[in-house]
Amino acid sequence: MKKIMVMGGTGFVGAHVCEKLVREGWRVTVPTRRRANARHLLHLPLLTVLECNVHDEAALTAALAGHDAVINLVAILHGSQAAFDKVHVALPQKLARACRAAGVRQVVHLSALGADALQPQLAPSMYLRSKSQGEAALMQAAASGALAPFALTILRPSVIFGAEDKFMNLFAGLQKVAPFVPLAGADAQFQPVWVEDVARAVVCCLTRRPGLPADQTPQVLELCGPEVFSLKQLVQLAGQLSGVREGRGRPVFGLPGWLGQLQAMLMALAPGEPLMSRDNLDSMRRPNVASGKLPGLADLGLTPAALRPVVQAYLTQNQPGQGLLGLRERASGR
Repeated sequence: MKKIMVMGGTGFVGAHVCEKLVREGWRVTVPTRRRANARHLLHLPLLTVLECNVHDEAALTAALAGHDAVINLVAILHGSQAAFDKVHVALPQKLARACRAAGVRQVVHLSALGADALQPQLAPSMYLRSKSQGEAALMQAAASGALAPFALTILRPSVIFGAEDKFMNLFAGLQKVAPFVPLAGADAQFQPVWVEDVARAVVCCLTRRPGLPADQTPQVLELCGPEVFSLKQLVQLAGQLSGVREGRGRPVFGLPGWLGQLQAMLMALAPGEPLMSRDNLDSMRRPNVASGKLPGLADLGLTPAALRPVVQAYLTQNQPGQGLLGLRERASGR
């Protein structure tokens, strides 16, 4: 039975990946600084939670011993240049060295649509530049040829949606309390992909690449849904599908560039994780859609799910008359 480590396994995407790996018979190790962070995974058979700081290279190398593969899902959306470099650049560098030392033969790395390992300096934001540099570090370590230390697959998803997301849920929640939505980056383009499709793609990449042929080179895939939306359309859909104003949603007004920058700057100053930052706006200058030049979900034999039915299901499941609560009400005659 093969053994795999899932870095970032306690997160939104990670939980879906871990569930699918366990179903496929993998023995899964999830490193985390605090075991409590993995409470929602403890019910999964064949899964071990390991208290470990993956940013500690010596600890990471020791933890990887005996594993056949590793998946890196660790990422942040907001932060300083130093924070992005630590998570998106330094960690992949440490991972590459640790895999070589521990004899790990396969790596799947979740990057981001819009990243470009060949020209990192041209990316419009700290987030995308750091993602690009992380890809470049892993590609350099996994050079092609018979002596390549590990097989590398890089996945570049568009924005990911799903029942536990902080994307469509956030837009829906805002419209339940705000009379209207002023929106920076309203015309930015996205091709959202369902978290279940991303998780299936990760597992496919592991099972489709069991060995490392002599001519193997790193593979890069773009993971996108079947439809392209503007940010404004997505915000409107979140309100409509969650039933705000009887399905009409709130008015959404796109902001001019300078006012959008001001809005993002003010949001970044608010306590807690910001809803949007200026770096997010910079990222949206590059369309978050498939280039058409790289393989995608179809090349893995997967058909991506449409956004509307999935989002409507999870945005309405806890509303009166909907989902399990609605079934209980109807069964009781209320």
